[in-house]
Amino acid sequence: MEAPIYEDWRHAGFGLYIHWPFCQSKCPYCDFNSHVAARIDQTRWLTAFTAEIDRIGTLTEGRILNSVFFGGGTPSLMEAATVQGILDRIRATWTLANDIEITLEANPGSVEAARFAGYANAGVNRVSLGIQSLDAEDLRRLGRKHTVEEAANAIAISQSTFQRVSIDLIYARQDQTLAAWREELLRALDFGTSHLSLYQLTIESDTVFGQMQARNLLRGLPGEDLAADMFDLTRELTRNAGLPAYEVSNHARPGDESRHNLIYWRMGDYAGIGPGAHGRLTLDSARVATEAERQPTPWLDRTLRRPGGAERVDRLSAEERATEYLMFALRLTEGASLGRFADLAGTPLDENALNEMVSLGFLQRDRDTVRTTETGVLVLNGVLRALLVDRRSTV
Repeated sequence: MEAPIYEDWRHAGFGLYIHWPFCQSKCPYCDFNSHVAARIDQTRWLTAFTAEIDRIGTLTEGRILNSVFFGGGTPSLMEAATVQGILDRIRATWTLANDIEITLEANPGSVEAARFAGYANAGVNRVSLGIQSLDAEDLRRLGRKHTVEEAANAIAISQSTFQRVSIDLIYARQDQTLAAWREELLRALDFGTSHLSLYQLTIESDTVFGQMQARNLLRGLPGEDLAADMFDLTRELTRNAGLPAYEVSNHARPGDESRHNLIYWRMGDYAGIGPGAHGRLTLDSARVATEAERQPTPWLDRTLRRPGGAERVDRLSAEERATEYLMFALRLTEGASLGRFADLAGTPLDENALNEMVSLGFLQRDRDTVRTTETGVLVLNGVLRALLVDRRSTV
């Protein structure tokens, strides 16, 4: 018999993700669903987004909305009027939490920064800046269009415009030394933002960097030992600065964690709108996974003809729900509840596998809670395989 649905959205929250799929150019490391277009009819896109909001609002009637996240792509290429129209429809559809977090991802170029006041007036209260590097040569290598000076200026404008500001940086870049990363991260911390997303550069096969690596043209990437040292240094410096890691790649002052991302990681409910957007919703006592058509034009055309027409919906099995929970919870410093996993799956994790991961120093166990250690975080995929390898899907 299938385990009863664990209605996590009741305590983990309910969020809305809006995907803007367009960028000025495609960065060579990026495998996100982003596209370059010569012309964008933002009026049509606003119509499609609001139609989807109406549809999802009917499915989730009565819920309190805790977060909205504009991701991409480059949402800071949206006109302020487009953001305003989306947020107006959201306010008309759901009751908003008193402390609702409304985040917009932004590039720090001067054109994007000029729109910041309009976004704030529309209701955006948190911005996530894709700085990626504070080194001019590495910005060029990463395909970024902004300068170091523009990045610093965008941070200053953001801090005077929005309630909360986050910075994204990529480390373990080509020819980067441990000393250089220390200096760069300390400079980033000096800006005084309350949240940092610090990602180790990963090479995905379907990117320009992936193609270069396949031809042995991507030189100077750090080895595993240096990358691990950079990870350890990142944790040390952010902790000392009062922004400890609360997730593998995310660091914040206590209370300034990304509420939207915590909904994902704590297995709350979230609706995804836009090309390639994913969602997880509890509907009619079942947890469903949604995935939208990835290509912008087909998504737009199909959505305008019939809201929901560009979305696939699948019901998740008990084992799938439990596996997703464990994968995300072990990324968090707060860890995972063994009881919650068992409730979701209908059966507990194997004690022998758990004990082995603890004895190897990859997990810490405190009664019902398991947490990934500093060593375990570096081999998290292997830890998950060890815990889940003998389980059989109930699909």
